[in-house]
Amino acid sequence: MTPAQLTGTTDSHLQSILVGQKAFLLHPEVTEDLLKLIEAATDAGFKMEIASGFRDFNRQRAIWNGKFSGELPILDSNSLPLKKAKLSDAEKLIAILRWSALPGGSRHHWGCDFDVYARNLLPRDTTLKLEPWEYLEGHQLAFYQWLKDHLEGFGFFFPYQQDLGGVAIEPWHISHKAVAQQCLTHLTPDLLKKQLIQQNQIDSIAGLDVILNNLDQVVSRFIHNITPPEALC
Repeated sequence: MTPAQLTGTTDSHLQSILVGQKAFLLHPEVTEDLLKLIEAATDAGFKMEIASGFRDFNRQRAIWNGKFSGELPILDSNSLPLKKAKLSDAEKLIAILRWSALPGGSRHHWGCDFDVYARNLLPRDTTLKLEPWEYLEGHQLAFYQWLKDHLEGFGFFFPYQQDLGGVAIEPWHISHKAVAQQCLTHLTPDLLKKQLIQQNQIDSIAGLDVILNNLDQVVSRFIHNITPPEALC
């Protein structure tokens, strides 16, 4: 994959596929496995849907800028809002990365990672929040337990099933093992730095100086630091 494809500044590597009633951009090597997983979930009684799939660089930048500027909340490890005014830029960087990826460094750029849920388990008049309690003890628990037992058989895994001090636990986030590993191997600090500087010339990225000053740590702690698939067997 090219640097632009790895960092979400183009979707030229993806194809539009109808999943349920909505079209999503998927990596072509993922499509068959994802559709088979959804079919198996349906047979097991779960109406599996995608809450979020591919996100391009600009969408991730908007989320990032909103949090860094204070327009959007920054959550702590318990999903509670932090007092942003008391955080230094370096502390803000780490706090945001616990829940939101750096633009250019999101697995959602690749077309092989998805936030999923079972629509038929979502209570009426309830909005999905994508918070751990929904899957670990709430309305998505049965679906999550089914995913844990069957995900690997379709080529997927949970990259954030364990809290390794980087991204917080995300029991809704599934990743296609073969495709994601190829992408992750090629996403280096140098490649990401070049893309960030280039994109900042088009539209500013909030906190770019503190990002670049800590980029090696960001990549090692929040991008490459995932739960390895073999640890979940």
